[in-house]
Amino acid sequence: MYFRDVIGQEEIKERLRQMVAEGRIPHALLFDGPEGCGSLPMALAFARYICCTGEKGTDACGKCPSCVKFNKLAHPDLHFVFPVVKKGSSKIVCDDVVKQWREFILRQPYFSYNDWTLDLSPDNKQAMIYADEGDEIIRKLSLKSYESDYKVMVVWLPEKMNANCSNRLLKIIEEPPAKTVFILVTENAEAVLGTIYSRTQHIHFHGIDTNSLTQAMMREFPMLSEADARAYARLSKGNILRARELARNSDEDSQNLSQFIRCMRGAYTIANFSAQKKVEKQDALIDLKTWSEEMAKIGRERQKQFFAYSQRLIRENFIMNMQQPELNYLSTAESAFSSKFFPFINTRNVESFMKEFDLAERHIEQNANGRMVFFDLALKCILLFKR
Repeated sequence: MYFRDVIGQEEIKERLRQMVAEGRIPHALLFDGPEGCGSLPMALAFARYICCTGEKGTDACGKCPSCVKFNKLAHPDLHFVFPVVKKGSSKIVCDDVVKQWREFILRQPYFSYNDWTLDLSPDNKQAMIYADEGDEIIRKLSLKSYESDYKVMVVWLPEKMNANCSNRLLKIIEEPPAKTVFILVTENAEAVLGTIYSRTQHIHFHGIDTNSLTQAMMREFPMLSEADARAYARLSKGNILRARELARNSDEDSQNLSQFIRCMRGAYTIANFSAQKKVEKQDALIDLKTWSEEMAKIGRERQKQFFAYSQRLIRENFIMNMQQPELNYLSTAESAFSSKFFPFINTRNVESFMKEFDLAERHIEQNANGRMVFFDLALKCILLFKR
């Protein structure tokens, strides 16, 4: 990773460059940010920048022996600590799976704890940093640096540390060897041992800014329009992992939106029919009955996803009444529908709509008859549109 490969976070990049330029690199940094913000890629880019022996400008040179080794994350002065999975009672430290770790990061430097755990252990066992790792940290950092001025230790998710390991890490942070830099990367700073937290310099990460994430999504998903890429960036609140998930699930969301529109239009037509339009009312009622039968066949998990999706859409339409677009998080297709639908979700009925969709979801979880649940929900929506 280079600084240029880290999506957004330009202010933090400049702050880190300034540290190196002024020769005031702290011995212990805590990168604190939410999942998908790029804190680990930034730690890797900063480690490369520190160790680069070539001519540095705004980024590492990419040509010196140090940078060549960083291309494979195999620099002898770069050390990693990360959660691992113990099998039985056998001892395990990060070096036992460091080859797998390097390959995993090189494939995709933006990932979650669950992604790594699943790659490490298909049966999804809990990953931790165990007590034995503390001895390894002390051993590695007692050695002299091989090529660079600095030894860099990147600790990913220190909140997953065993208490004994945390205490060993604290000891070496309190009395660090010369030219040693710890970069602790956390997604939950409150869970980090308080005495470690207080001895680090904190750099707080926010979600990736919308413009940078939009451009990244368009590069990764060339078929996305700019409008959709921007919508996913906003919906994800700066989390690239969530933005990717939204892009990959766009077909499913499209189906949920289509079914939601069908239910709402049918219910509204019946609620507002006039005596002259009895045929329209009959057709709408038949379609709602057909809709409930079709929805009953899609499977319980997809039904639950539909209810969760519908509740989000109802909330977003209610918020649209405030006439503050920056508060809304809708895709292009959702915005097109909601621009006409939102006046019908208001203070008189929004709580009841949410209550009925939530109740329907709970009934599905309890294995109630799907056809009855969906048709009952449709009838209640008719009554709510009459308010």
